[in-house]
Amino acid sequence: MTEGSARSGPPPPAVDGNRPARVGPGRRRAAPRPRRRWLAAGAVGALAALLGVALAVRGGAAPACAAPRALPAALPGALAGPPLGDTVRTGKATFYDSNGAGGNCSRPTAPANQLYVALGPNEYASGAACGGFLDVTGPKGTVRVLVMDQCPECEPGHLDLSAQAFARIADPVQGIVKVTYRAVVNPPLPGPLTFRMKEGASQWWFAVLVGDHGNPLRSVEVRQGGNWRAAVRQDYNYWLIDSGAGPGPYTIRVTDVYGHRATATGLRMLPGQVQHSTVRMYGGASATPSRSATPTRSPSARPSPRPSASTSPPTLAASAVVDPPVASPTAAEVVRAGC
Repeated sequence: MTEGSARSGPPPPAVDGNRPARVGPGRRRAAPRPRRRWLAAGAVGALAALLGVALAVRGGAAPACAAPRALPAALPGALAGPPLGDTVRTGKATFYDSNGAGGNCSRPTAPANQLYVALGPNEYASGAACGGFLDVTGPKGTVRVLVMDQCPECEPGHLDLSAQAFARIADPVQGIVKVTYRAVVNPPLPGPLTFRMKEGASQWWFAVLVGDHGNPLRSVEVRQGGNWRAAVRQDYNYWLIDSGAGPGPYTIRVTDVYGHRATATGLRMLPGQVQHSTVRMYGGASATPSRSATPTRSPSARPSPRPSASTSPPTLAASAVVDPPVASPTAAEVVRAGC
């Protein structure tokens, strides 16, 4: 895509059956990185380092603990992470159109207000940024956008806004503008937490999408046999337990990056349907009854590589409790081996 031009045309094709390819008119898919060559170079470097240590010890000199150095640029995703906290960042913005699709974060559809953003791989951080919000300021003002998609070719600081969001902060004729942006901490939520089991999920293969959480999520856990089992986030934003979590109904505990934690119960194995709990990630539980007894089917169901073999569990309404906040992690950690 030429920077500043809106994407149009038919919805992008599926990639790996999970997420759309971000390819439009005038946009070329980036060539695959020479992973094998990078691995070979890394192996040679590691071998050289080991030989150096061995020679130093053999000569009677203990290896010194050197000052930490920057990670090599060849490390994809090094120090990657979603925008967090109150840090104001500078960058640039372009725009595109998802054609109503929910982006790489696997939302069933784009948000109703059409205000969303795609982040480059470093800030998208393998799905860790999904569901968070950014306030973006440009020449004409500020707009709040939902992190919904990944822009594979965007470097850190490059925001690919929806056309509607870009028009709020700049004249679309400009195509590309300088911006500042920051994460929104505890944004007002549109509703209680939602849960969507992926197509093909069953008691033997568990995959759930959590929605309406406001802040980026740190973890999703499922109660099984008296213990909490951690699900693993995929880069398309589903949380997966590859060996399954039983037939349900399920109790699911969700924790965000700032330590808010909520637990929803009575969730069922209903692949492709959105179940509404009665709990918000923060700010207290909803006073309205749960709507999960009449779940809605997503209009954009995606096929799953796993066959469904589950039986229908009893119909239960989802309920939830809000747990006390847990300690929030630091934005980044530096590990120095051997020191």
